[in-house]
Amino acid sequence: MLKTYRQMLRVLDLHAPDMQKLLRISLLASVLDGLIFALLLPLLQTLWQDPIPQQRLVWLLLGMGGLFLLETILRWQELTFSWFTVNDITHDTRLRLGKQLRLVPLEWLSGERSGDLNVVLNGNVSEIVIWLGTLSSTIVQTLVVPFVTIFVVFWVDWRLALAIALLFPLAIPAYRQIRNLTLHSSRAVAQADADTASRIIEYAQGMPVFRATRQVGEQAERLHRAIETQHQLQRRGNLRLTLPQLALAACVELGILALLGLGLLLLSGSFAEGLSSASLLGVMLIAVRFSEPLSVFASFASVFDLVEVALDRIDRLLSVPPLPSPSSSPPLQGYDIEFDQVSFTYQGQTTPALRDITCHLPERSLTALVGASGSGKSSLVRLLMRYADVQAGAIRLGGVDVRQLAPEILLQQIAAVFQEVYLFDDTIAQNLRLGKPNATPTELEAAAHAAHCHGFIERLPLGYDTPLGEAGATLSGGERQRLSIARAILKDAPIVLLDEPTSALDTESEAVVQQAIDQLVHHKTVVVIAHRLSTIKSADQILVLDTGQIIEQGTHDSLIDQNGSYARLWQSQQQARQWRLTGEY
Repeated sequence: MLKTYRQMLRVLDLHAPDMQKLLRISLLASVLDGLIFALLLPLLQTLWQDPIPQQRLVWLLLGMGGLFLLETILRWQELTFSWFTVNDITHDTRLRLGKQLRLVPLEWLSGERSGDLNVVLNGNVSEIVIWLGTLSSTIVQTLVVPFVTIFVVFWVDWRLALAIALLFPLAIPAYRQIRNLTLHSSRAVAQADADTASRIIEYAQGMPVFRATRQVGEQAERLHRAIETQHQLQRRGNLRLTLPQLALAACVELGILALLGLGLLLLSGSFAEGLSSASLLGVMLIAVRFSEPLSVFASFASVFDLVEVALDRIDRLLSVPPLPSPSSSPPLQGYDIEFDQVSFTYQGQTTPALRDITCHLPERSLTALVGASGSGKSSLVRLLMRYADVQAGAIRLGGVDVRQLAPEILLQQIAAVFQEVYLFDDTIAQNLRLGKPNATPTELEAAAHAAHCHGFIERLPLGYDTPLGEAGATLSGGERQRLSIARAILKDAPIVLLDEPTSALDTESEAVVQQAIDQLVHHKTVVVIAHRLSTIKSADQILVLDTGQIIEQGTHDSLIDQNGSYARLWQSQQQARQWRLTGEY
């Protein structure tokens, strides 16, 4: 429990003092709660007297009423403070997690499933925050009220106080067993929740492909299995808790019966020191009140585990080391790019993605990367954008190691256009402004004209204010690609990275997109991942990669003269262009 509390304070960060203030209010309110019930003893003893001492009765009732009023005020403060704090904590924790996602290496982020991240940012934050005030109050009340009542009963009869005190340790083994069972079950259910969330996202996003390949039924069955697994884990977890919870309830009930038996023996005068009926009645009322927090506390065992699992998942995200970011960045001496004996291996892999890469990309030149899938082309481009830090060697931009540049400074120098274009569920104008947040409408139109997309934008119902839908699903592939290029033109960065944005387009769209690219790369340092060699004949230099190494380097003509891998790839593509489909109909 203390471990969970310390972990919660660490996750809450700046709101930890608010949490501690909430606990102090709850502590004081619980002490008053215990004192109110403890005053039942002298009240009953007073009522049992004949005649009833009126003055003492009035003072006792006034004391209980005053304590009750103070407790009510504190509980009101606790409730209102808790709600305001919960809203602030929810807001700030999600912002903190969002900032952490911005700082963690993209290598780590790409290895996480979208469902897992969604559960952490939404579900887990809600779980710890919603139960924050409730659990705090429950823990404090469970620990404080019994101790206060035992202390008061001690003044009436030390033997009864000792008997009540024995109720608490008797319940501990049953509670520990409940926690052990629920913790294991909660972790399994939490993982099943994340798996189901990922399956749902995957199923919804992949529906066009599933329908085209007639896989809807099979994929629906996979989703059904994930939901069924989640359901079975929840059922098994609840069933495993039944016996320990019954055992805890039995311990409490048997303890109260034992206390009643001891009280009756004392009342009968079997011991040297007797006990009044009023005192026994008061003690039994207090014992019942004592048992209530224990029962509630036990029922919250599964909630504790949900919070602990949520804290673990949030803590895991927050503990991912961010990419080192210098406080200041040296000035760039131009926009040339240098790879100096760079080697890199992805996390969890043993085979290097890049091995001893050394090359120089002059400023305002076009360098093409060629090679089979898995040869290291994308890794080179990713490392230039600090997807992760290299394990050996260095990558320099304008003579400065990219690790010495603050991420925002580095990425200001780079515009990227990839095969897979991501557009947000927002208007066209807002998607374009990702390249330049303060862009004016005139600048938006100029970039759209340069990217050859102004025409189709104007034909849309709301023009630049037209919502695109999720991932720009309302546009064709060529239209999405041209918007991506317009966004890059608007950014006007000195370095442009292209992952063959025309490879998946039809001939007509390819021609238009190629014209847009020509506008984008003018007077820039350009790196292009090439699949169609006909598009890079005029490149200043071509790097041919194989298994993470540069095996050939030169211009198109010089590589053809070498008659190596590039020449063979060129010949095969030229032959493919001459193929004609024939058949009988």
